Amino acid sequence: SITYGARIFNREAKCYPAQLGVLLGTNYAVKNFGVNGATLLKHGDIPYWRTRAFKAALDFRPDMSIINLGANDAAPYNWIYKYEFAKDYTELIRIFQTNGCSAVWICYPAPTYPGPYDFTEPVVVNEIIPMINEIARQTGAKIIDLHRPLNRRPELFPDTVHPNAEGARLMAAAVFTAITAEK
Repeated sequence: SITYGARIFNREAKCYPAQLGVLLGTNYAVKNFGVNGATLLKHGDIPYWRTRAFKAALDFRPDMSIINLGANDAAPYNWIYKYEFAKDYTELIRIFQTNGCSAVWICYPAPTYPGPYDFTEPVVVNEIIPMINEIARQTGAKIIDLHRPLNRRPELFPDTVHPNAEGARLMAAAVFTAITAEK
């Protein structure tokens, strides 16, 4: 939902992939394959694996992919499958790599703040981020830190989980910096 741009006014223009597309310019075709509530975990409540967006992302055959999954996995009812997280993430990366994607970036999830949702920031910081580090090491994927630029910025998260347009702008800037640093 964060990639999709949930709860952002004028989502189509203000979600982070749209803002990234503006930053990158016309030499890049940036597409948004985000899904509200999707999990990386195949046993999560809404597995990204079973979505039309996942199939569309593969059919698009991107030269590079930015994978921003993991926040919804931190919910207690999904995190009971945490021992499958690294295996499922590695498989997802490998699918993109074997589908012609020459560069895969995986993102640290954005922070979450106390509120009505079942997400727990300690799970993201103490478990998911270290797992992402190991997954990147094993797969050759590169890491984009979306946690640090949004950390201690609760005003950017009106519902405590989804960033507003300014938070999405900071995410786009972090992705832009990572992509262009490779050039």
